[in-house]
Amino acid sequence: MSAVKEMDHVESEVLRRYGDGAQEVEVGLCCPTEYDIEYLKILPSEIIEKDYGCGDPSKYIKTGETVLDLGFGAGKICYILSQKVGASGQVIGVDFNDKMLNLARKYQDEMASKIGYANIDFRKGKIQDLALDLTQIETWLKKNPIKTVEQIQAFEAECERIRKHQPLIPDNYIDVIVSNCVLNLVRTEQKKQLFQEMARVLKPGGRAVISDIVCDQNPTEKVLNDPELWSGCISGAFREDLFLEMFADAGFYGIEILVRQEEPWHVIDGIEFRSLTVQAYKGVNETRLERNQAVIYKGPWKRVMDDKGLIYNRGTRAAVCDKTYTRMTDPEGPYAKDLFGIEPKEPLPIEDAHCFKPSRDNTLRDPKETKGNDYHETKSESGSCCGAGECC
Repeated sequence: MSAVKEMDHVESEVLRRYGDGAQEVEVGLCCPTEYDIEYLKILPSEIIEKDYGCGDPSKYIKTGETVLDLGFGAGKICYILSQKVGASGQVIGVDFNDKMLNLARKYQDEMASKIGYANIDFRKGKIQDLALDLTQIETWLKKNPIKTVEQIQAFEAECERIRKHQPLIPDNYIDVIVSNCVLNLVRTEQKKQLFQEMARVLKPGGRAVISDIVCDQNPTEKVLNDPELWSGCISGAFREDLFLEMFADAGFYGIEILVRQEEPWHVIDGIEFRSLTVQAYKGVNETRLERNQAVIYKGPWKRVMDDKGLIYNRGTRAAVCDKTYTRMTDPEGPYAKDLFGIEPKEPLPIEDAHCFKPSRDNTLRDPKETKGNDYHETKSESGSCCGAGECC
């Protein structure tokens, strides 16, 4: 069997097995996961029983956010997210399995009535091609059945037109992407495109919170060629270290493991497969401006390196550009808990700032740069610097 036919067989098996899982509970599709019972109380039992995952990315979502769920399945995470983001937020789910689509949509009106608002939109598409609206393509194909090579070309042209002018998910539209044990189902050769698509649709500074299955070693050929293990979230598992590299290669920063399953879910041929939840932020193409700001890394490590290769030594003032300072001191971002931010005594207006010239080993920021060369003030605070009952 050719590699192409093998992968087509794998995709067909994924569709079949998850389609069956929408009709009858399929226990072996993924590992057991606990969710906040408060958000499950109003969900139909069918949604709970026929939804499959390996983690709970929904716990990291906030009110008012626009969230995209990749491979929503029966819709459980979407219905949880609907409650979390509130009426001011929006939830978009993308899946290409018709049976799962029908199951998730079956309860939309009922759930909107229970919650008190409707903020979920289930869309048909492939998560590795978030620009192509498959519903539009199916409508076009009904009117334009393909029988000749020329018609194939017309079909491909229509796909490109939709991607460009009527994308399923527009550029820079989403605050947060979540996914629960679905990325591993994408063909190996399309995984790079998948991460690029996540970066495309996220707003600058937006984040992805992904729960998926990883392995500690590369799967054997036997595992890779087993369609049932593909549909069972095994064969397509990311190698643990490479999973995080995929985010970095797509331009994400602040990449962090939030949850790592201690005991493996499966062990096959000595290879351990377990659940991992990762959070990563979309990088920003930025003009780097010098505004005399600095950050101090708190520790406990002697030094750390960021995703751009810049090094921060414990306890020292590292000179950073305005954009880096904003990102590192953002209380909602990944770095603020580990750093102190130091603003200049006299803020430098943006219009007066010049280009920041970074160094791989961050240049130390002289305190005089933040205080000003003409700063010679002498003063002392009245009273003791110690707290009540303390002694210096």
